[in-house]
Formats: sequence, structure tokens, C-alpha cells
Amino acid sequence: MTSKVRKAVFPAAGLGTRFLPATKASPKEMLPLVDKPIIQYGVEEALHSGIQNMIIVTGRGKSAIEDHFDVSFELEHTLESKGKKEMLSAVRAISDMIDVSYVRQKEALGLGHAVLRAKELVGNEPFAVVLADDVIDSEVPCLRQLMDVYEFYGASVVALMEVPKDQISNYGVVDAEPVPHNGTKDRLYRIRNLVEKPKAEDAPSNLAIIGRYILTPEIFTSIEETGPGAIGEIQLTDGLRHLLRSRPIYGFRFDGQRYDAGDKLGFLKATVEFALKREDLGGPFRTYLKSLSL
Repeated sequence: MTSKVRKAVFPAAGLGTRFLPATKASPKEMLPLVDKPIIQYGVEEALHSGIQNMIIVTGRGKSAIEDHFDVSFELEHTLESKGKKEMLSAVRAISDMIDVSYVRQKEALGLGHAVLRAKELVGNEPFAVVLADDVIDSEVPCLRQLMDVYEFYGASVVALMEVPKDQISNYGVVDAEPVPHNGTKDRLYRIRNLVEKPKAEDAPSNLAIIGRYILTPEIFTSIEETGPGAIGEIQLTDGLRHLLRSRPIYGFRFDGQRYDAGDKLGFLKATVEFALKREDLGGPFRTYLKSLSL
């Protein structure tokens, strides 16, 4: 019987250089997507997947993340005294929704290093990893889709997405063989190898790894034994490749729309799409967009 996935790790210590100067003093994870910070979308996805224990890996200048998921007595008192019950409920829901722990990554030494910093808090159990930059809109939460695969096979699972050839060098890419699953032949893959940001002509497939993972605890040993790469960073892809020597890893082409909210254009696309889906904003915003001379 496989152990239940109860914890999710959110690496959030990066510098957010793609959004400078906005991120000079504010974490990129706190950039608002309509009216919620980017990281809250990932936290809500984990929560809706059945995970309640969140581990956020932070660094210098990231205190706003901790403040966001904490109780704000002064704000709550002000809203209550002014009778703004709807706003008060929304603010209280943020601090009430999850159990959250924090661990520091003193230097940005790669995604693998960030995951390794959570080792003591995760313990000897499977866990999720969520990269908040990847905002995924789906009927069934992406993490829940991966967890279903994990619960069936008892092995690590990474989220996959088909990517155009001219963009493939921006991603980790898998060499994998399809595995029939739930009546489909093109959703689940058993991974043979992983390549970090290959040249287009060297890419083993068009299946890219997206920022959602379900990992077994053996990954920590694999990351430790892999160590830093050529530029001094510890990459999760290298750790996964090491894990493949002793454990199977699956990739699942999830059902949903992914937005790269860590990229300016992707962030703008996500903002428009999410705003249009809002009952309170969608109609007037759509009317406004149609009025533009494009």
C-alpha cells in the first residue's frame, strides 16, 4: 500500500530577475494575478488535491510570503469594524486554509538544492513539489492527476506537456515510452531519461517537464549523491536521473491549461484569461477588450 501524499514543497527563494524592477523589493511569488498572488493559486491547487501541509522554501526578501499566509489582526479588525464581511471572510480564509512551515535557502543554488532544504520537514514520505510560476487551470487539479498515478504505481511522477520544437530548449525534456492507462495510450509515460534544456536538434521528444512533481523520499539521497553541476547548482533533473538508476519514474501529460506566470507575456496571458472567467469581471472586461482598436 502506498503512503499518502500529505505535504507539498514550494521553492520560492529565487530572485525573480525576469520581472525586475518589480521584484527588486517584492517577491515574484506575490505578484498579483487578478487579485491573488501567484503562489496562492499553487497552494489552492494543492489544497484541492487533498494536501494540507505546505512547506515554503524562502530566502532573503521573501517575508511578504510569510505575512500573506499569516493572521493579520489589524486588517481583520479594520474590516470587521467597517462591516466589510465579504472582504473579512476572504482574508481569514487565507490564513485558515492550510498548515504552513518555512525553511530558508540561503543561496539560490538550484531547484534540487531548494527541494533538499525541505528534507527534514518532509521526512520519510512521498511529497509534492509545486513551482508557483506554473499556474495551471484545470477541472481536476494537476497535482490530483499526478497523485492518482502515484497511488496506482507507487512511483515518482512528473507533469508533462507537449512543447513546440522552437521552445523545447527552455525545458527539461524526457525520453519516455507510452504506457496504457485508464483506457488512454498517450497520457502516461515511463521515463527512460531526462535532459535539461537540450538543443532542439538533440531533444529526445517534445514532452517537457512542467512544475508539478510527486516524489518519493529516495529523491533526497539521489540529490545529495548527484551534487552540483557545471555552474555550481544542484538541479532536480540531475537528481531524478540518478533516481532512475534504482526506481521507476513516470511522466503524465496532464489535462489542463498551463501559464508561465514567471514570464512577462505568460503573466499577461494568465491575467486576461483568469479575469475573463470571473463572474464579477468577465462581462465588463470582455466588453472593454472588444472596444480596443487592435
